[in-house]
Amino acid sequence: MPAPTVPPPAAELRAPDPAGFARQALLHAAAVAGRDAPEADRARRLSAATVAALDGAGFARHFVPRRWGGREGTFSDVVTAAAAVAEGCTSAAWCAALWAAHGRFASFLPGAAQEEIWATSPDTRIAAALAPAVSRARAVEGGWDLEGDWAPVSGIRHADWVLLVAPTHGAGPSRTVLFAVPAASVTVRDTWNSTGLRGTGSHTVTVRDLFVPEHRAVGLDPVLAGEGPASRARCHTAPAHLAGGLMFAAPALGAARAVRDSWTAWAARRGAGALRPLDQPGVPERLSRASVDIDSAELLLRQAAGRADTEEPDAALVAANRRDAAFGADRLSDAVDRLFRAGGAHVGDADSALQRRWRDVLTIASHAVLRPEPAAAAYARSVGDPGAEDTAGAPETARARR
Repeated sequence: MPAPTVPPPAAELRAPDPAGFARQALLHAAAVAGRDAPEADRARRLSAATVAALDGAGFARHFVPRRWGGREGTFSDVVTAAAAVAEGCTSAAWCAALWAAHGRFASFLPGAAQEEIWATSPDTRIAAALAPAVSRARAVEGGWDLEGDWAPVSGIRHADWVLLVAPTHGAGPSRTVLFAVPAASVTVRDTWNSTGLRGTGSHTVTVRDLFVPEHRAVGLDPVLAGEGPASRARCHTAPAHLAGGLMFAAPALGAARAVRDSWTAWAARRGAGALRPLDQPGVPERLSRASVDIDSAELLLRQAAGRADTEEPDAALVAANRRDAAFGADRLSDAVDRLFRAGGAHVGDADSALQRRWRDVLTIASHAVLRPEPAAAAYARSVGDPGAEDTAGAPETARARR
């Protein structure tokens, strides 16, 4: 019997319409991304048509301040929208969610930098590397001399601007600063050859002796804490780690739902001997367990996104959301892996869509932000000592201070 394949995205969204996204534009983005997903996986970059469709859906503008034509949207909407696109292509959904998130970070820049980025369009695509990596920024007259290497930088081939983090030298005590740099000013080294999320093109960015004016720089700590932006919209005042894991996990949710649909359709078909895989011992239980894991993960992510949009943020809420994002991603990877291992010999073919999604989901679940162990430790600290600072909850900052 042929291996299961991933069908086109459903004609209807699987959740209430995300208010900030036009339904038809979002469904179009999912369909175009799904059509071009095999080539994106081979080429290690999204197609131009997929990028245009994501722009049309409005991901890049989702968290952009309204003064520049953005939405100042909700975390719930971007989680729902990214999951919908992931039913077509996980890599497209990953880039879309990050372009949205990076617009949020850029809203903390001084007004002159915001004007440079968004004066002509709120749909400017922004890539980012929020860990200092091997980098430094030296104070010079009027700004900074920046150099370093940053990786991985998702969606960099399609970015207009890049946010890069580096420790500073020569202007008072060393601190970690976020710099906005035109994408045309950086060198992109082709280094992304990951097992999963291949279409994200998360290559290495290199900068040497690049002058960055002072108005394109902002301290990283206030950005992560949600302090000091011109807009007082909730999406700009929430701590970064309150919803960061949710936006990483959302593409895994959509991919897992698509795998379940395609696997179920395959298991319900009768083979030459009129025997369906679904009638074989153990298969119904395997499908049921996978479905429960996917549905429960979706409930966790939606609940956490709702909290990020509405509840007063504190250390306990951040820890709870980190927990739900990490364990939700863990359940999704378990579910997809369970179905993959029961999908027959052809599931592992190089051109199998289910195999591609299996690689994508397991790659997402392995991301440092979604690892269950540190998320569990942070949650335990929040319960045992609610007033304790969660230094483990800020991996970028922690790395910057070492």
